[in-house]
Amino acid sequence: MTDAPRTTNLLESDFYFFQDQLSDRENEKILEIRSFFETNVRPIANDYWARAEMPFELVPGIAKLGVFGPEWQDEYRDYSAVFRGWTGLEMARVDASLTTFCGVQGGLAMGAFGVGGSDEQRDYWLPKLASGEVMGSFALTEPLSGSDTARGLQTVAERNGDTWTLNGAKRWIGNATFADIVVVWARDVADDKVKGFIVRTDSPGFTATKIEDKQSLRIVQNADITLTDVKVDEKDRLQRINGFRDLAVILRLTRAGVAWQAVGNSIGAYEAAVAYSKSRIQFGKPIGGFQLVQELLSTALGNITASIALCMQVSRLQDEGRQSDAQSALSKAFVTSRARETVALCREVLGGNGIVLEYGAAKSFADAEAIYTFEGTRQMNNLIVGKAITGFSAFV
Repeated sequence: MTDAPRTTNLLESDFYFFQDQLSDRENEKILEIRSFFETNVRPIANDYWARAEMPFELVPGIAKLGVFGPEWQDEYRDYSAVFRGWTGLEMARVDASLTTFCGVQGGLAMGAFGVGGSDEQRDYWLPKLASGEVMGSFALTEPLSGSDTARGLQTVAERNGDTWTLNGAKRWIGNATFADIVVVWARDVADDKVKGFIVRTDSPGFTATKIEDKQSLRIVQNADITLTDVKVDEKDRLQRINGFRDLAVILRLTRAGVAWQAVGNSIGAYEAAVAYSKSRIQFGKPIGGFQLVQELLSTALGNITASIALCMQVSRLQDEGRQSDAQSALSKAFVTSRARETVALCREVLGGNGIVLEYGAAKSFADAEAIYTFEGTRQMNNLIVGKAITGFSAFV
């Protein structure tokens, strides 16, 4: 490692001491989150991941950490966007699945209310979601509509008086198998605009079926949803959503969060690779003493360092109110691409043991694939950036 002085409790992978830029209060909270995940999550994460089950017993403790939508909680409103990003990094270095669970609960579901809800809807639902009293979900992606949701959304809503009727299907919806409410996005048949609806999961005509046999983010409970003549009162329509442009505001915020998650997942693999390189003996000495292994670790650390720097600047722009869709898109596309490379380099350090859960890199390696894909593929995010660069839209 470096000979430069390091602040106590910085991660070894924080090679340029980025965490020092957080305030004392923010750092104190980060260390609390780190301690909880190391003590309570790490010992059981591999087992739950292998069984593709959710450790519900951890939810109350996670909620008490304040990581469910801190920007929507009074206690944390003055904490920076960099802090919120770093919480995702800290959680993902231990387990990316539970980070995704938190992202759905606090980023997407709470973000839907924070951005699109009326004052009454915010006051009622946000505290319940923040405390974990209510579990939430966010249903946008469909079986035949992923990257083209802006134009291809097939779930429809039809109004009759003060009641809406929803029909359609959704796919890959995180938390939906156990959520109390799902924010469902549907196209209004009257004006063809996308609107958001608060659907209670015990509503007649609503079903959520777990997607089986995933090989990435296995703890996350993704579901196929069907909506058959589901009734929703007008008071349960998100009152500040009047089209896809409003929905895109939520995605802009969460997309940057996914980039932070990708960094944390990379760090998890990197830490496993470094530890292994110091303990694995070949040809009479630790493999960390060989040039080729050091090259792999150095490249991985470079990717991590560049990714943290990019994420921090996007978060600073968010704090300043200057974050654009293209800036969020570039961070997600670039960082998840580098993460995909990084986890492969780290798995390589472990050789054959790299594909075994107990050695620490295999889960990060597999989870990187889902993070690389959701919240907009690399190609779609690059088209958003390309439009900002050239002024021309290359979307079909």
